[in-house]
Amino acid sequence: MRLTRAAEYAIRCMVYLSTRGQGVLTSRQEIATKADIPTHFLAKIAQDLARANLIEIRQGARGGFVLSRDPAKITLLEVVETMIGEIYLNDCVARPDSCKVAYDCSVHRVWMTAREQLRETLNKVTFDQLIKENSCIPTITTGEIGTDSLDTSLPNTHDKLQ
Repeated sequence: MRLTRAAEYAIRCMVYLSTRGQGVLTSRQEIATKADIPTHFLAKIAQDLARANLIEIRQGARGGFVLSRDPAKITLLEVVETMIGEIYLNDCVARPDSCKVAYDCSVHRVWMTAREQLRETLNKVTFDQLIKENSCIPTITTGEIGTDSLDTSLPNTHDKLQ
């Protein structure tokens, strides 16, 4: 599985807005610049995030985006699935009737287990946790948001992959 560019940019947008805090109006240009997202792409992403009630879009010269909820209540899974739809690793998981042996198939059971584990992992991570760690946004470092509040409870996936 690979995330779409839109999902990657949506995560960056949400990370940046989370550093600003719930209810803080932030201009589209600021987010685009700080999170390294093309402005035309950000406008499209914002529409999806707004439909999911993750952000509010304010129009006009003094417009921008506002994080609608507390970053501690927004999960990485929610943002990813807002952008790409519900995560399925294979057609037999998304549409079991497309496969003649889906429920009796050992491979299907592996896909189901992997899907459940991935969704569970993404659902455990909230945006308040993400902003306490090294960020995916090039212009934000832990020094800018404070290293005294680092949360080491996030899984270090690099160590687990080795």
